[in-house]
Amino acid sequence: MTDTLLPNGMKEGGQDGTYFRKGCNPFAKTGRSKLQNQRATLNQQIIKQMRMRAGAENLLKATSNNKVKEMVLLELSYVNSNLQLLMGELEGLNSSVEVYQNTQETANIPLIALGLKETKDIDYSTFFKDFILEHYSEDGNSFEDEIADLMDLRQACRTPSRDEAGVELLAKYSSHLPLMESRFFSPNRQTGIFFTWYDSFTGVPVCQQNLSLEKASILFNMAALYSQIGTRSDRQTISGLEEAIASFQKSAGILNQLKETFTHTPSYDMSPAMLSMLIRMMLAQAQECLFEKTALPGIRNQFHSLMKMAQEAAKVSEIYDQVHQSMIQTPIKDNVPFFWSTTSQVKTNHYRSMAHFFVASALLDHQLGLGDDEDQQEKTLSQVYDRLPEGRSPLDILKQRDERQRIGKAHIRRAILGHEEALRIYSLCHHLNKMEVLQDILRASLQRSLNKCSDNEDEEDFTDYTEAPDIISKTEHKAEMEVPATTKVKVIDFFQRLGPLSVFSARQRWTAPRTIKLPEDRDLGFTLKGESPVQVVSLDHLCPAAASGLKEGDYIVAVGDTDCKWMSVSEVMRLLKDVTEEEIDIQVVSIMDSNPPMPTKSATFCGNLPKTYSMICLAYDEDDKNLKSRKVTKKSSFLNFGLKNRLKSASTLSLPTADHSGALPWNKPCPSFPSSSSYNNDSALY
Repeated sequence: MTDTLLPNGMKEGGQDGTYFRKGCNPFAKTGRSKLQNQRATLNQQIIKQMRMRAGAENLLKATSNNKVKEMVLLELSYVNSNLQLLMGELEGLNSSVEVYQNTQETANIPLIALGLKETKDIDYSTFFKDFILEHYSEDGNSFEDEIADLMDLRQACRTPSRDEAGVELLAKYSSHLPLMESRFFSPNRQTGIFFTWYDSFTGVPVCQQNLSLEKASILFNMAALYSQIGTRSDRQTISGLEEAIASFQKSAGILNQLKETFTHTPSYDMSPAMLSMLIRMMLAQAQECLFEKTALPGIRNQFHSLMKMAQEAAKVSEIYDQVHQSMIQTPIKDNVPFFWSTTSQVKTNHYRSMAHFFVASALLDHQLGLGDDEDQQEKTLSQVYDRLPEGRSPLDILKQRDERQRIGKAHIRRAILGHEEALRIYSLCHHLNKMEVLQDILRASLQRSLNKCSDNEDEEDFTDYTEAPDIISKTEHKAEMEVPATTKVKVIDFFQRLGPLSVFSARQRWTAPRTIKLPEDRDLGFTLKGESPVQVVSLDHLCPAAASGLKEGDYIVAVGDTDCKWMSVSEVMRLLKDVTEEEIDIQVVSIMDSNPPMPTKSATFCGNLPKTYSMICLAYDEDDKNLKSRKVTKKSSFLNFGLKNRLKSASTLSLPTADHSGALPWNKPCPSFPSSSSYNNDSALY
C-alpha cells in the first residue's frame, strides 16, 4: 500500500488491479479479518432463523387447526434450538480474544477487545440522483463520481486497518454523515434508504431510515478499533504500554460520547446499560496497563515500594470487581459472553491476592531497624489499612516482631486463597481454558505465595486464626476517559457543487432556476448582498430585470454558463461587467415556504438538543382539510430493553411480521416492515 492518491480519492494497494483506501485492506488474511468474516456469516444465519421463527409465530396466531399448531410448535422448537446454537457460536467469537493479542507477548494477562459491528451494503445512487433532480433541479447523473466516492468510503469502513489510519478512515465517514444528512435527508419525506446494522453480541439486525443508527454504529466501531489497538500493543515495553493505555482511554471516551449523544439507540449493544459496562471494562484494562507500566522496570524490595504496589494492585482489583458486578446485572448478564464475566472475576481475585502478597512481603522481609524512619513506616501502614484487628495499632505491628509476623502470615494466607479461587474460576470457562498463558501466570503467582508461606512456617501457625485486614486501594495514576481528536476531522463535502449548505440543503425549498435577461446598458436596477450565494435586494420594480421575472430576495446561481453559487458579491459583479455580449442571461432561484405540508416525526437522536424519549406522530385525515382537525397521537419509543409491550415505530425496523394494529397514520398504506416484538419472546432467543 502506498500513499499515492488515485482517482476518486482511492489508494493503491489492491490485488489484480483493484484499489482500496488508506486505512482499509479488505484483502488482509489476518486472524482478525477471518473472525470478522465468521461474524458476518453468523449474522446472516441468525437473521434467517429469526425470519423463520417470525413466520411460524404468525402462522400459530392465524390458524385454529390443532394439527397445524402441533406442526408449527415442533418447527419452532427446532428454530429456537438452532438460534441457541448460533448464539453460542457468536459468544465463542466474542470470546476469541487471542487473535487480538500481540503476537510476541508471552508473559502478560490477555485483554478483551470489542468486535466490529457488521452492516449491509447500501446503494445511494438511485435515491441521490432522483433527489438531486427533483430537489436541486440539477442532473443527477453528473454526480455519479461523488456518489461513487461516498459509497466507496462506506464500503472501506467495513474493513478498517487496526491502526490510527483505520480510525481516521472511520472518522472521515462519520464527518461526512452530517453533511449528507443536510443535503439529502429532508425532515418531511422518507428516503427509501434503510441502514441495517447487526448487534455485536446477539447478531440481531436493526434497521432504520434515518442516519442516527449509522452515526452511532460508526462511533461504536471507532471505540472497538481503539480497543483492538490496545490489545495488540506490545506490553513488554514502556512505549507499548503507553499506547495501550491511551487506546483504552480513547475507547472509553468514545463510548461515553456515544452514550451521551445517542440516548435511545435501538441496538442492544449500544444501550445505556451496556455502554456503561463497556466503559468500565475499558477503564479497568487501562488501569491494569498502568499497573504493569509501574511494575515493568522492577519493584524495589523496600517497605514503602511494596506497600505502594499493594495499593496499586488493590485498585486494579477494585475496578475489575465493579466491572464484574455490572456484568452480572439483568439484562446485561443474558448477553455478555460468559468468558468476559469470568475473566473479570479471575482478575479481581488475582490482583487482590497480589496486593496481599506485597503487604506480606513488606511485613515479613523488612523488620523495623535502627536506621529506619519509624514515623514514616507508621504513616504508610496506617494508610494501607482501613481498620486493624481489635487492640492493635500500626506502631504495635511495626515494633513487635511476633505481631508483625502474625499479620504478615495472615496476608500470605489470604493471597494463597485468592490465587486458588482465581484458578478455580478459570477452570469453569472452557473458552478461558484455551488461554494457557493466563493459566501459567495464575499458577506462578500461587507458587510464589506458597514459597513465601513455606519460608515463614512455624508450628504455632496451626493455632493462629488472625485474619488479615482489607487493603485500601490507591493509585497515583488513575485511568480517565479521553475523547480523541480524530473523532472529528475536516472533510470536503462530496456534493459541494450543489452550493453552500446554509442555503442549498434538504430543509430548504425553492423554485426551479429561472432565466432573467439583463439589458445591454447593464443598468441592473438592483443591488447584491451576502457572501455566497449572492442575493438580490433593493429591486427597482420598474427595471427590465423585474419585468423579466426577477424578484426581491432571489439568489443568483449562474451568470451565463458560469456557476456562481460559491461566488461573492464582488466576483459576481466582476463577472457581469466582463461579459462582452449585448445581453446576458442570469439564473436565479426563489426560496419557498419551508413549512412542511405534512407533519413530521420527532427523532430520538439528540445532538445538542434536549433529549427525546418518545415518537410523536400527527395523524392527518385527508377528508378533512381543516388544519385544526389534526389529532396528536403518541407513538411508542424505540426499543426499550426488558419490556414486552413493544409497539410499532416507522423509523425502527427489524424482521417481517404481520401488522395487527389495524390503524395507520394519515389513512395511508404502510410497508409491512417488522415490529421488534419477535426479538423479545422469552421462550425464543434469550
